Amino acid sequence: MVSHLRMVLLGFLVLVVGISSGAYGAISQGIAKKIERINKRGPYLGIVVPNSFERDPLLQSPSFVADDHFPYLDFSGKRFRIGELENKKIIVVMTGLSMLNAGITTQLLLSLFKVEGVLHYGIAGNANPDLQIGDVTIPQYWAHTGLWNWQRYGDGPNDELALESSGDYTRKIGYLEFSDYNNVSKNGKPVANFLNNVWYQPEEIFPVYGTPEVRQHAFWVPVDKNYFTVAEKLENLKLGSCVNTTCLPRTPIAVRVKRGASANVFVDNSAYRSFLNTKFNVTPIDMESAAVALICLQQKTPFIAIRSLSDLAGGGSALSNEAGIFSSLAAQNAVDAVVRFIALLS
Repeated sequence: MVSHLRMVLLGFLVLVVGISSGAYGAISQGIAKKIERINKRGPYLGIVVPNSFERDPLLQSPSFVADDHFPYLDFSGKRFRIGELENKKIIVVMTGLSMLNAGITTQLLLSLFKVEGVLHYGIAGNANPDLQIGDVTIPQYWAHTGLWNWQRYGDGPNDELALESSGDYTRKIGYLEFSDYNNVSKNGKPVANFLNNVWYQPEEIFPVYGTPEVRQHAFWVPVDKNYFTVAEKLENLKLGSCVNTTCLPRTPIAVRVKRGASANVFVDNSAYRSFLNTKFNVTPIDMESAAVALICLQQKTPFIAIRSLSDLAGGGSALSNEAGIFSSLAAQNAVDAVVRFIALLS
């Protein structure tokens, strides 16, 4: 049924743009025909990856075989690479940095192609002091922690937020109080900070299974239960631990964790890292995963994210300049986990 609706949509778009390939419109007749032929060879597992240095080790893996007929399709500034990995048909697409790019790319993937599920992977900052660089994490839940209601100075936790009464904002999730992080105090207590408080907010979502234009809300988005169960089998995966002659204190591990967080912020601050871990039990911190999760939630598509830790966000570990040294190792460990995960799915 979903496949039929997708082809009806493509056919309608082709009708709108006209017979000529030079006509105005989103999808040309030639591209629509290629998409139709690609989808007849599906379904596919969609693999969404932020950057080329995270993507290239996957494309260079001996397990990846590009499709003979359609190795790739370029559309709307994106290149969708088609092939097989561990005998699983896949479409690989790079998003670029940020929540916006990740969301747009995932929506394009799901709107154009016959996709049975989405696997997102890459590297991430680490907020969990119990884990180390090179460890591969698979969170059960993801949240976008960059949507805030910034409370006016003078108001506190018991004061209603602007537009809260209309249902636009909430105090249910929690807040960050800037005065908790002042360098000075008065009589042993933090002094007031003009930045006051920011309250974390859920995203407005409009699921395909809901009523159009009737909003729902989502903060913690769960990954697919079956995918998360399969991911448990990654915990014995052998991962790399050295870059040239520089080695980690212990061999990295793959581990399922409770939560990950994303926002359009590169977190290199130990105080905020500690806050996210203490307040929300967050381990990996990145800039894309929650966007992919939210799109898959709205499109009712199975989803999982695998993130390898490249640094302790904000520093403080025994390893100096962690991301600069170990980002390539973290990227390869993430790819190794992805290949093994897909083999388990197959």
